[in-house]
Amino acid sequence: MQGKYSSELTLPLDELLTVVLITHNRPAFLRRAVKYYSDLPCKIMVLDSSPERPEGDFSAVDYHHVPQFAYWGMQAKLAYGVEQLTTPYMVLAADDDFILHDSLAESVGFLQANPDYGMCHGYCLMYLTLAGGVSYYRRDKKVQEDYCSEQAQERVIDYMSQYIPPFYAVTRTDLMKTWHSALPPGTSFQWQEIGHVYFLLASAKARILPIPYVVREINYGASEHSTEVYHSLTYVDAKSVAEREAFAEFLAALPTQIKGLNAEQGKALALQSFEAMVDSLQSNRALTAELIIQSTWNQELKYPDRRFGPLQYVEMPFYNEAFFDRLAQFEFMLHAMPAGRIQLEGLEGVWTRQAHLLQARNNDTPESVLDRLWQAHDLNAFNRTVVKRLAAQLTSMGQAEEAQAMQAWIERLEALTVDDHHAVMDKMQSGRLLNWLAARAPGAHLEAIGQHLAVNGGGPQFGIFLLDLDDDIDKLQVSLDSLLEGQCKAFRIVVFTTGEAPAATTAQNTLHFVRVTAGNLIDKLNQSARQSPCDWLLLAEAGDEFTASGLLRASLELMNAGDCRAVSTDEIQRQENGALTDVFRPGFNLDLLLSLPTLMARHWLVRRDALVEIGGYRADFSQALELDVLLRLIEEHGLNSLAHLDEPLLISQAPELVENADERLALLRHLGNRGYKGKVTSAVPGVYQIDYHHSDRPLVSIIIPAGSDLAVLQRCLEGVLLRTRYHHYEVLIAATADQTAEINDWLGTYKHSRVQVLRTDRTLSAAGLFNAGSRQARGEYLVLLAADAEVVNPNWLDSLLNHALRPEVGVVGPKLIDRDRKISQAGLILGMNGGVDSPFVGEDHDADGYLHRLAVEQNYSAVSSVCLMVRKELYEALGGLDESTFAEGFSDVDLCLSAGQAGYLTVWTPAVQVIHQGGMPDAPQALLALREKWPAAFVQDQAYNANLSLKGKGFVLDDNASLDWAQLLA
Repeated sequence: MQGKYSSELTLPLDELLTVVLITHNRPAFLRRAVKYYSDLPCKIMVLDSSPERPEGDFSAVDYHHVPQFAYWGMQAKLAYGVEQLTTPYMVLAADDDFILHDSLAESVGFLQANPDYGMCHGYCLMYLTLAGGVSYYRRDKKVQEDYCSEQAQERVIDYMSQYIPPFYAVTRTDLMKTWHSALPPGTSFQWQEIGHVYFLLASAKARILPIPYVVREINYGASEHSTEVYHSLTYVDAKSVAEREAFAEFLAALPTQIKGLNAEQGKALALQSFEAMVDSLQSNRALTAELIIQSTWNQELKYPDRRFGPLQYVEMPFYNEAFFDRLAQFEFMLHAMPAGRIQLEGLEGVWTRQAHLLQARNNDTPESVLDRLWQAHDLNAFNRTVVKRLAAQLTSMGQAEEAQAMQAWIERLEALTVDDHHAVMDKMQSGRLLNWLAARAPGAHLEAIGQHLAVNGGGPQFGIFLLDLDDDIDKLQVSLDSLLEGQCKAFRIVVFTTGEAPAATTAQNTLHFVRVTAGNLIDKLNQSARQSPCDWLLLAEAGDEFTASGLLRASLELMNAGDCRAVSTDEIQRQENGALTDVFRPGFNLDLLLSLPTLMARHWLVRRDALVEIGGYRADFSQALELDVLLRLIEEHGLNSLAHLDEPLLISQAPELVENADERLALLRHLGNRGYKGKVTSAVPGVYQIDYHHSDRPLVSIIIPAGSDLAVLQRCLEGVLLRTRYHHYEVLIAATADQTAEINDWLGTYKHSRVQVLRTDRTLSAAGLFNAGSRQARGEYLVLLAADAEVVNPNWLDSLLNHALRPEVGVVGPKLIDRDRKISQAGLILGMNGGVDSPFVGEDHDADGYLHRLAVEQNYSAVSSVCLMVRKELYEALGGLDESTFAEGFSDVDLCLSAGQAGYLTVWTPAVQVIHQGGMPDAPQALLALREKWPAAFVQDQAYNANLSLKGKGFVLDDNASLDWAQLLA
């Protein structure tokens, strides 16, 4: 018999129903959910397992801060919450759900009218919030709606056969208390869900009302029931089968309305219900994830515009005006109180663009300010800063009607919440960068800086060459405004434009326009370079925005530039969506420049006379002008003629990594000039690998200290012998006097034509063993290899030699990964985490990393003796590893720094991967000695950047990296 369809309540809702709102570490979602559910005339209990109580007023709800349950303690958290309930009905709600208020009341009314029913709910729609709109997905299909069989077995199988999750249904509280008190501690999420539906249907009838019940956030890109639940029900390995059968036995033993079955029959029924659920999920009989509606918020009309997909399902109860009006209310709340990751990622760019539009301009008029405010408003009308300033501007310009409309919109926003976006924005990368830049202003030091420059002839003069090749006056104005509003005035600007010059100018003017074509651009650039009175030239594009204090710092730093002929700087880049990201480059890094010129060869300050001396820019490299200039400077004046300044000069559009024939041509020309018949390849557009095609095939001596674990040593040795494609090598196993008997015995009998055992008559450290091995080595090149390292690539020696044979290179090291294919070491940074450490530890082995630095060859200050290659002649000239001062550790770092001091590069290559657990030695005395010997390297590692944090995995913005202007004046 079907239940009576009634929504009449015998008591007030607050005496009947408690909404149990569950959340963990999502304060924005929680605040929004509390705002939404607090309008319900029922009890609201919040179970918040966040480690820290979030900010906000939760006085309108029964708030429980339960950090002891944490994220994985869902079962215990729910059991705790259910036990607190005093109302006869309850409903669970996630912090991203919108359960319709009327539908809750209707579901409670149905259960009141039908005491033999245990739960009631309706149909679900899914949503995904984007920066400017909301996408809606059909989740539920039309199913049997009344599970009213007097046979509990039939109800269970029928419901599982067209499974719609009832986890968020209105349920009788006593049923939930019984379920949670019976559930074994430690039950996984998936078995909690499976058992929950089984128990409810086995214990009482159930009803799905033909009403819209809940709008839930979709799991990004996937159906919520396509993973663990399905896997738990279908995996056929012994462990999964045993787990499944054990849970079936547990369910069969529960006190329910299932009668007349013995234990084995009860277990069989539970397993049958699992199979029914699998069939429902596999066939998509009841669940789907189909995009049906895309809703874009109309910023002008303050209402959503909806676009319907080609397939709609009018049999579902969502298609009526009242429900769409409800969706509009939800969307207003979603946009006014943003919370989701995808939404916030999109809004970061929007908010950043709005912040840019709100900046005052040098030549502003009331009309231009109003125009930009309207542009900002049209990007997102929920930005309270924008709409308040727009209302004020409209009022000041006498546009009363529009000002009044804007004020009404502000009141609507603030009726929901007075919080603006700044607290969220300040935690985003874009907000952090904008605040970080603002904090670098010279402030009170500005007058002293001016005096200091005046005493020194005004400091260096900068020639800014702006390319306006699209004849875009708006972009050009951005660049010009940023220069005029900046704190450095020692510049001249030459605009190379394809359009008409707005004024007649000459090379003597501070702002000079030169009309160009594609055919004469390079000639005009070189002519302007020859005529320029400036000391340094910088090539930029219209739209590039100069930071307020970047050129001013460059003025102070370059007063004593010595023989430096070109200086790279940092920059901030705008992504396509408007968000900002930092490009903090290392000290001059030859191999990184060759590997990634699109990011490393832009916006250099080049001495004007040095540029003229080498013949200026070349038309043959029109798409790689700066790269070609830098490579020719290196060829002419060496590596020490280039330097880096840890200061962003520009905010520019992020370049796209694309196949660039001119970059490749410049690299090949450079290799040819250095005597190589090299090959330049590119697995990813714009990211280059160079094969130097050395003709030499030198003997390589691989030195392995024997260590203390025979199995480890054997694995290391087998890896070398079985996986080395390069044939001209020998292996020296260096054994110390106190070697274990097991290793001694094995070494005494081991024979291999490539392997030589070197025994010492005294106890030596690893550094001492490497030194002893080097003295016996016959090879021109040495590989220091730890016994617990395992080579992976057959071409590992070839790849190391590819760099080691270059005359400017002293040491080469590989990428270290652990057995879970995570980064365990990727070059060493001095000063990191209080000592010497590796960045990127724990990242996936094939991740790109910051500025692709996990994926490209580059120079580091040091690499580890877990595996490194060094020319024997250089090793001996440097005295080998310092086995006295650094017996406990860091002798490898000392060796690399010594090689650097002697003028040699250390190259790190991801083309070689070695399995090793990584880690650094626990040797405080050796670390102290290293600091004392190499203080400058610890103050600023040239492979890193002063604006990046030295904590954790590294390569993230250091919010506290301030600029000491007083020190620059000292």
